[in-house]
Amino acid sequence: MTTRGKIVLGAIVFALLYFGINKLIASNKIFQKADTQSVLLSSIELPAAPSGSRATLVVPLAPLPGTAPAENGVPVVWEVMAWNSQMAGMLANGGARTTMGSALAANKIDMQIVRQDDVSKMQADLVKNALDLQANPNTPGLIVSIMGDGLPAFSAMQSQLEKAGTSLQVIPYSVGKSFGEDKLMGPKEWLDNPKAALGKTIACYLRDGDQNIALKWCADNGLKVNPDETTYDPEAVNFMAASDFLVAAEKYIVGKPESRTKVVSGHSTGVKVDVVADAVATWTPGDVNIAKQKGGLVNIVSTKDYSNQMPNIMVTTKRWYDAHQPAVLSLMTAFAVAGDQVKSHPEALTRAADISAQVYGDQDKPGAYWLKYYKGTSEADRTGQVVELGGSKAFNFSDNLTLFGLDNGGTNIYAAVYKTFGDVQRKLYPKELPSYVPLANMLDLSLLRKLQAQYKGKNLAPAETQQFTADDEIRRSVSKRAWNIEFNTGQSTFTPAAQRELSTLFDDLVVAGRLKVAVHGYTDNTGNPTANQQLSEARAEAVAHWLETKSASAFPQGRVQVYAHGAAEPVATNATEAGKAQNRRVEVVLGN
Repeated sequence: MTTRGKIVLGAIVFALLYFGINKLIASNKIFQKADTQSVLLSSIELPAAPSGSRATLVVPLAPLPGTAPAENGVPVVWEVMAWNSQMAGMLANGGARTTMGSALAANKIDMQIVRQDDVSKMQADLVKNALDLQANPNTPGLIVSIMGDGLPAFSAMQSQLEKAGTSLQVIPYSVGKSFGEDKLMGPKEWLDNPKAALGKTIACYLRDGDQNIALKWCADNGLKVNPDETTYDPEAVNFMAASDFLVAAEKYIVGKPESRTKVVSGHSTGVKVDVVADAVATWTPGDVNIAKQKGGLVNIVSTKDYSNQMPNIMVTTKRWYDAHQPAVLSLMTAFAVAGDQVKSHPEALTRAADISAQVYGDQDKPGAYWLKYYKGTSEADRTGQVVELGGSKAFNFSDNLTLFGLDNGGTNIYAAVYKTFGDVQRKLYPKELPSYVPLANMLDLSLLRKLQAQYKGKNLAPAETQQFTADDEIRRSVSKRAWNIEFNTGQSTFTPAAQRELSTLFDDLVVAGRLKVAVHGYTDNTGNPTANQQLSEARAEAVAHWLETKSASAFPQGRVQVYAHGAAEPVATNATEAGKAQNRRVEVVLGN
C-alpha cells in the first residue's frame, strides 16, 4: 500500500472509532427492554455521502452526570483498585455514589464505589457478602474488580464461597484494560540482553497480574525462574514479595537488602547472601514513584506489549448474580454507554478522571494526575532517562464482544488469557495454587449475548483493532523463544504431539495481541542444504498457517511473518542425535 493509501485508510479507521452508542440524546432512538429496564444503547447514522460511501459517523456528547446523589435503584457496592482501566465505570456512576443524570442512575442502579487495593480483603469481603445475602436477600450486592490474568489465583477462594453455599461469578462485561500502565521495569541492559536478568531480583505483589508480566517475559525469553521468594538462585530470576504494588516500588526506591539462602540447582548451599530489588513489576502510581523518586529503570515489557493480558474483570457471587439478572443487564448497559463517551469525548474522560480522584482519595493526586497517566506519557526520571509511564484504555460494547469472542465467530481472548496465566501460576506455585477454577464454571455469556441479539443490525461503535502491515518487520524485539513443535520426518506436517505445543503457542500469542510475530524455521545439517532451506520455510509457513486458520481475528493479515534459515545458526552440536533434535526447531520472536 502507498503512503497516501495508508493515510486515507487511517483516516477512515479513525472516523469509524467515533461512531457508536450514546445515551439520552434527543435525536437518538432510545430502546426499551420488555422487563422495563432502561437500556440506553443507541446510535446515529448520517446520510450516505454523494459517492455512495457512508458519511462520517460520530458518537454525540451526552450530558455529563450531575453531582447530586440519585439514591434510587438496586444497591450495589463496587470495590476497585486505584487503576485507570475503570474510567468508563467512573463516568457511568457520576461519583463515588451514583449521581443524578448518570448512566447508572438512568438504569436504576445505586452504586457505591470503594477503593480497595488489598486482594485478600476483596476475597474476604465477597465471602462476608455471600453470608449476609444468605441471611438477608436485600443486602446490597458486592462486585470487585481485579486484573483479568489474576483471576485464576483469585479463584482459590472458591472453597470459602462454597462453604457459604455459593460460588464466584464473572460479570460478562469489562469496562477497560491496562495498556502500558502495568509493567516490568528493570535495568536498560535487559532490553538487549534478557539473560542479564539471571541472578537478579524483581519486587512485586506475588501471584498477581504484575508478576504475571514478568513471568511471561521470562518464559518468552527462556529464562529460569526461582519460585521460592525466600531463597536466592544466581542462575535464575528471583522475586521479592511485596504487600501491594506501591510497596513493590518502595522496595526498589529504598534499596533495603533481604538476607536469603543461596541455592544451586534447587539445593541449599547454606550460604547467606543479601539481595536487593534490582527491578520492579508494578503499575501507576508505582511506576511514577520509581521515576520521580529514584529512576534508573526502564520499561522492559508492559501491557502495551502484552495488550490482551489485563482486562478489568468484575466478579461477584453467583447468589447475587442469579437473583439480580435485570440489574446486571442494567449495569452492563450503563458501562457500555459510558465507555463510548470516555473513548469519544475529552470532556467525558476529564470528568471520569475527576471522579477517579474522588474515589481513590489521594489528596496529592487530582483528576489531572489520573487523566495524564490514563493517556500515558513519556517523562525523564531522576537520572534524566526518558521512561514511559501509565497507559490504560476504556472499553465500549463492541470491545467486549471482541474480548469474549462474540464478534463474528472471533476468538474468546479472555479465555486464552485465563488459561495461559492459570497454567503459569499452577506450575510455579503448586502448593499455593494446586488447581484453579475452570473459567466456564464462572463465566456465563448469555447476558452479553442477549444484549448483542437485541442490538443486532444496529450501528454500534466498532471495537478498537490493531492494524498490521505485511512488509513491516520487527524493529524492537520483546522476546525470543524456541518451541518444541514436532514435524513428521522430512515433512512440514505436524505430529499428533505437536498439537498441545501449538495450542500453548496460540494462547501465548493471543495474550500478546499487539505484538508482531516472526516465525523462524530451522533444520539440522542432515541432507541437501537447498532442501533444508525449503523445509525450514515450509515448517515455519505451516505454523503461521495453523495460527491464522485457527483465528483470523487474533492473527490478521500482516501479523505473522515467516523466515527460513535451513541448517544455519545451530544451537547445539549436529554430531549427536540429541543435538540435531535441538537444531530442528521453530523460534518465535515477538516485537513491534
